[in-house]
Amino acid sequence: MSEKINNKKIFVFTGAGVSAESGLQTFRDSGGLWNNYDINDVATPAGWENDPQLVLEFYNERRLEASRAQPNEAHKAIARLQEKFEVVVVTQNIDDLHERGGSNDVIHLHGELCKVRSTLDESLVYNIHADTIKMGDTCEKGGQLRPHIVWFGERMQNHEISVKHIKTSAKVLVIGSSLAVYPAAGILKKARYHAEKIIVNLDMEKKPSGYKWIRGRAASVVPYMADLWLDGM
Repeated sequence: MSEKINNKKIFVFTGAGVSAESGLQTFRDSGGLWNNYDINDVATPAGWENDPQLVLEFYNERRLEASRAQPNEAHKAIARLQEKFEVVVVTQNIDDLHERGGSNDVIHLHGELCKVRSTLDESLVYNIHADTIKMGDTCEKGGQLRPHIVWFGERMQNHEISVKHIKTSAKVLVIGSSLAVYPAAGILKKARYHAEKIIVNLDMEKKPSGYKWIRGRAASVVPYMADLWLDGM
């Protein structure tokens, strides 16, 4: 038996395009981070095994960069929707711009820059905000700390709870994602047939069935969408 749709619930799914509009570099865009680093060196378990110092330096740089960025109008508009709706934000991004923009319920699929975890016991997770970590920084059990990031080849976080939320949402808003990364993008296929489904992005590799695509910048389009929904349209 399928779960009942909550007519006051909005499922927001965000990708790198939202963070890019706050000035953060993105991995896949031309001129992005992948051009400066080999992903195998900094975003895989093998890279960590081979040169953990390089990996720590890479994420220390990203953490500092993210801490200096500010939430943009899209982040703020998403938070504003909470005035009348139950809003669940599921993000592929590893920064905390949604939280700082005012969103209360944020689910991270690929980890969080401002957190680290133990290599000895992955249940030991620590919030370090904008601090750096180095070799020799350990958990209480003596395990080296590593970025709390889902690397290529590792299992995505929070998939089941994200699917549960999208199945009960009356509105689905996808922002700043090319929908090229699976299994994260596969979550969107779980939306209910009668849900209002909108994608806001500059480019689209393959539009999922049933979704309306609005081509534009998140910081311009999302506040407009928020106004429409808050006004009952």
